[in-house]
Amino acid sequence: MFRAPGSTLLFLAVASCTAQIRTAIEPRARPEVKTIPATFRLDARMVQIPVTVTDIHDRPKMDLHQTDFRIFEDGIEQQVAAFNMADGPISSGLVFDTSGSMKSRIRDSREAVAQLFQTVGDQDEFFLVRFSDRPEMVMPFTHDPGEISRRLGMVVPHGWTALYDAIFYSMQEMKRAANPRKALLVLSDGEDNNSRYSESEALSLIREGDVRVYAIGLFRQTHCLERMAAESGGRMIWVHKLSELPDAIHKLALEMRNVYVLSYFSKNPPAGGKYRKVKVDVQPPGLRVSWRRGYFEPGQ
Repeated sequence: MFRAPGSTLLFLAVASCTAQIRTAIEPRARPEVKTIPATFRLDARMVQIPVTVTDIHDRPKMDLHQTDFRIFEDGIEQQVAAFNMADGPISSGLVFDTSGSMKSRIRDSREAVAQLFQTVGDQDEFFLVRFSDRPEMVMPFTHDPGEISRRLGMVVPHGWTALYDAIFYSMQEMKRAANPRKALLVLSDGEDNNSRYSESEALSLIREGDVRVYAIGLFRQTHCLERMAAESGGRMIWVHKLSELPDAIHKLALEMRNVYVLSYFSKNPPAGGKYRKVKVDVQPPGLRVSWRRGYFEPGQ
């Protein structure tokens, strides 16, 4: 039986008693009971899609209403059952490129990360993974952003760029997250050139784990990160000058916090583990919209 949060179920017991009655009373006919067909689907599944909307000035637009959104799954429009603003703490993983090409950019990148930590809440948690030839866990989940900054200050850039391995490794750590809202913030200046895992394997983990990817590409266009960010409902920002880095971090920090959540019961019949593609339309036109592009339905 479904029980709404905070509700109370009352069970009423009706007792009947019999008595010796001397006068003859004809039994009263029982009223006809009409059977009402059940309308609750046992296979119904609630799907939650995080959506970020920004205006032409790249600022989060948080004054929209449920009627401003339309959502489609595998091309079929779905009815929005619940609409709210995402709230609560976030579990974040900082995935930091420390390959040799980052030597001249490491100081500015550290300062930008310190700026990000100025907007955190008490229940937010973070971990730090650095990567060059291979990924390395520098700091597992902690509520102390200052410790992340201190550990980051001790890393020395060297080697190649094992980006996919770092994503794969970070997704394993994300399984230990205490908060339902999860995100990876990736900072890198190049494409992968030293991983054992492939881009498709890393992307599959992101889809399955429902983790939003926010990424900053320094100078070079890191197309794999762009695809991961778009697929997960996060965002990729290109930085062409180090002076642009603080503004990029600020924009991503705002988008991580300002998120709509659209929930619906899928009209599509279950298919046992199929990947469902999701599309979101928003009115008025001209807004930039990011959303989780799909999900794996539960297997049978």
